[in-house]
Amino acid sequence: MSAITISAKAVQKLREKTNAGMMDCKKALMEASGNLEEAETILRKRGVSIASKKAGRSASEGTIASYIHMGGKMGVLVEINCETDFVARTDSFKEFVKDITLQIAATRPVCVSRDQVPAPLVEKERDIARAQIKDKPENVVEKIVAGKIEKYYSTVCLMEQAFIKDHAKTIKEYLTAKIAELGENIVIRRFAVFQLGEEL
Repeated sequence: MSAITISAKAVQKLREKTNAGMMDCKKALMEASGNLEEAETILRKRGVSIASKKAGRSASEGTIASYIHMGGKMGVLVEINCETDFVARTDSFKEFVKDITLQIAATRPVCVSRDQVPAPLVEKERDIARAQIKDKPENVVEKIVAGKIEKYYSTVCLMEQAFIKDHAKTIKEYLTAKIAELGENIVIRRFAVFQLGEEL
């Protein structure tokens, strides 16, 4: 069986799409017999396994960043942690932090992940959803309500939102790819949004 030749151009293209290292891109392309989409899927799966291995590691370095929008009428403050000061100073980490502050400013999530959504808010959404479809059979109602709650989570939870720069991936997937790329655990710890004149 003849060995597959992978062009440097294909490796570069995959690298641009995934932010993975050159060797990882080459290996994935070889595994996928040169198929770019298949190689991207391989890397994304690998990223998930790398990220899950690193998830338990302590992340106490990082940065607190701000983004001021609309001429000082709105501001975002975010804390993003990584394991070492070295990674915190890389352009790739800084770009990730900037992307996250822009995401928060644009989409105004309520919290980082679904386990942080206050139970009364979820219950209120359930009640609204049920009221909208009260004439349907009970078994259908529960399925529709569950679907609407999932949709609600994808709006209010930062990790479940579609990334504004690439709607094909969620913030969680973007974070996973960044962990795989930088080789450290990264945690979006917390954020706050300030709107001038907003009721507290």
